[in-house]
Amino acid sequence: MLEINIITLFPKLFEEYKNVLPINRAIQNNLLKLNIINLRDCAIDKRGTVDDKPYGGGVGMVLRPEPIYEALRNIQNKEEVIFLNPKGKIFNQNTAKSLSQKNSLTFVCGRYEGIDQRVIDISNGTEVSLGEFVCAGGEATAQVMIESIVRLIPGVLDEEAISKESFQEDNLEHPQYTRPEEWRGSKVPEVLLSGHHAQIQKWKEQNSKTNTKTN
Repeated sequence: MLEINIITLFPKLFEEYKNVLPINRAIQNNLLKLNIINLRDCAIDKRGTVDDKPYGGGVGMVLRPEPIYEALRNIQNKEEVIFLNPKGKIFNQNTAKSLSQKNSLTFVCGRYEGIDQRVIDISNGTEVSLGEFVCAGGEATAQVMIESIVRLIPGVLDEEAISKESFQEDNLEHPQYTRPEEWRGSKVPEVLLSGHHAQIQKWKEQNSKTNTKTN
């Protein structure tokens, strides 16, 4: 079982998240345990303070190190600690594969202007980014990363479906079609309706390469 801890200022953002595929299937099949930790439970005072103004000046607020350190200290199993940060290493499918094989992951969702660097350094955590853009916080990023990781856990999804999709090999996936056969004057490629498996496979491979070259 993979145990995932999420440290966040907005735990309600993850309430419905537990009920969607593939997260709910993994939980129901005892392949995933998801722990949501409210950072304000580790605030430095009764007012729930978790942030402060940045040293050196600048706009916004920075998350203080004490609440995050305390939240991490209370987690017994934290094999891999991930700080969600736009300046971190770019997340990709290979990262998802590697993390899906861990026993425990802890995601720390940044907010505002970021996290005090000292708690990142002392925890030996890894800073990871979803791409070269900035969001208001790490919650949406955590959800994207966790979904991509969980779907790779054996037994969560059909093995064949995972093995033939984009990024599993060197090429992107081919275009997909479903009913109706004709929609707004556009028809499904005839080869996909032919029932000729060898020709269909050849079409998929050719269009996979085309997508990869184009995109």
